[in-house]
Amino acid sequence: MKPLIRWAPRHVAALTIGVFFFPGLVSALTLEEALSLAEHQAPSLAAQVANLQAARSAAIPAGELPDPKLKLGLQSVPIEGDARWQLDEEAMTMQMVGVMQEVPNRAKRQARIEAARASVALADVQQTMERLSVRQATAEAWIASFAVEQKLSLFKQLYTENKLFSQAVHARIAGGRGQTAEGVLPKQEAALLAEQEDELLSNQAVARADLRRWIGGSASQPLTGTWPRWPAEADHHQNAIDQHPALLAFDPMVREAEAKIRQAIAEKTPDWSWGVDYLRRGREYGDMVNLSVSFDLPIFTGSRQDPKIAAERARLAQVEAQRQATLRMHDRELTADLAEYRRLTRAVDRLEESLLPLAEQKVQLAMADYRAGKGELIAVIDARRQLVETRLRRIDTSRDLALSNARLHFAFGDTQP
Repeated sequence: MKPLIRWAPRHVAALTIGVFFFPGLVSALTLEEALSLAEHQAPSLAAQVANLQAARSAAIPAGELPDPKLKLGLQSVPIEGDARWQLDEEAMTMQMVGVMQEVPNRAKRQARIEAARASVALADVQQTMERLSVRQATAEAWIASFAVEQKLSLFKQLYTENKLFSQAVHARIAGGRGQTAEGVLPKQEAALLAEQEDELLSNQAVARADLRRWIGGSASQPLTGTWPRWPAEADHHQNAIDQHPALLAFDPMVREAEAKIRQAIAEKTPDWSWGVDYLRRGREYGDMVNLSVSFDLPIFTGSRQDPKIAAERARLAQVEAQRQATLRMHDRELTADLAEYRRLTRAVDRLEESLLPLAEQKVQLAMADYRAGKGELIAVIDARRQLVETRLRRIDTSRDLALSNARLHFAFGDTQP
């Protein structure tokens, strides 16, 4: 058996320095890694975690009795005569200390517990919604950055092709078969390519900043991978529309509204309280104890409790109507997103199978005619421009398809916390 390798501190330090000073040692960032980083680093998710913890803590005392009250006082203190303001001269003067406990009725306390539980469930759903929102935004930022990277990589190939094109033009001019002015056209093409590349570099900075918003400093790593593809079956999404993140919050909202209705109804049931008082008199008089019980008298329900009940029922109707409106809105969005996804899928296939091969063929034919003296150089330049536009359009269409796929996936597919 081979002995285990022992790493000295200087070896670890050397490896650490190598990671920072040799970019090649830094691993490239895949989409899945970006999504994982976002779930651990996004500040909005940390805020939702705190919100959930707050809701759970607030639910603990929901069904508890109110804090007892301490009562201190003086009773029957004389204010006239020789014994005025004396506490031990009058038999009726007493120093009082007591405790009183209010006891809300059981139905009210139970309704408060149910409302608190619904608030916890709502906070949990909001955390899930924010998680999906962060994942979708991160995926969109990664896809946008990846598209810019693809275009910049393409420009390296375009510059190489431009050099070969320039050599072919100058060779034809040197052979006496072309006009001298034609030597400017490849340079103009290179300048236009440089102008487009500058715009892409600006777009790259913006896209990286958007990605940095979700994953921090890791956004500066090079990207690797391919265009993401998630299942996008219409039947699956139609069946899962009730699980859309925007709809998940309505269940706990309905439960909370129903609990508040029960709490308002419980206001009609009297609360009660009890109290114990110890009464201390002068030395020659005996001390006393008071025991008391009191009850609320909800006798004006028409102007107090009934309007509250009606208000809470109206809020429940509002939540249910909002749920239906949101469901219809997302049903319409689903139809539109699926139609757009299908259109973009056909567009990508058309570019790959038809438009791009035809653009490449057109450049070859135009160049062949030019070399044979049967065509103009301007026709070659125009064909090459169309080819560049088609290549860039393929990347743009692939990006749009991936973004459409991401919207469908995170809105109607990836709904599990």
